[in-house]
Amino acid sequence: MYRKIADAIREKIRLGDYKIGEALPTEAQLREAFSVSRVTVRQALKLLVENGELESVRGSGTYVKGNKVNYDIYQQSSFAEKWAHLGGVTHSDVLAFEVCNASLAMAENLDIPEGSQVFYVQRVRYLDNNPITVEETWLPTAMFPDLTYQVMQGSKYQFIEQQKKMVIDRSEQEIIPVLPPKKIADLLGIDSAQPIIEKRTRGYLIDGTVFEYSRNYFKSSDYKFTLVAQRNRA
Repeated sequence: MYRKIADAIREKIRLGDYKIGEALPTEAQLREAFSVSRVTVRQALKLLVENGELESVRGSGTYVKGNKVNYDIYQQSSFAEKWAHLGGVTHSDVLAFEVCNASLAMAENLDIPEGSQVFYVQRVRYLDNNPITVEETWLPTAMFPDLTYQVMQGSKYQFIEQQKKMVIDRSEQEIIPVLPPKKIADLLGIDSAQPIIEKRTRGYLIDGTVFEYSRNYFKSSDYKFTLVAQRNRA
């Protein structure tokens, strides 16, 4: 029963009913809400505290801790969608927005001829005032001739799906632990000796066209990647 109560509390945190940094209802209130004994409530809270999901402050109460985002690489979603359950405000600072010629490697990544023009965009993505990731994106100008600096201050996916009426299907991603270049470390506000996560992504439309290649640099303190592996029974 205490595990069920713990799962119910997790769900309320996920939905934003219990917000990060805020105190949970008292034990008496939780006991009444879930119609269980004090022992069951205490066991559920103890489990969540030991898992690092809650923090118990003597004489004050039990608080929701800031948790790492469980980055579901099987779900194609935007930056804002990834963080929506936390109720924070996301925004982007565009550091670079320019047109360049695709190198041999970039042409292969985007499946276009070498030398074709591409947009290069570098953004720092924030949750409230916390820099979460540095993103570098390359997009073919032939596909998005009306892409603007203002668009990239908001949601790239919203522009593609709502304005361009294109259907985003999937992405291929590589996850690589690295030590950050000094510039990336400075943008993330971390020491360059702190490992980060680099994610390389090719995005595909429903017809198989590659519409973007991107590199994202994540602080390892903010993200976790959870995968489910199934053994081959052949």
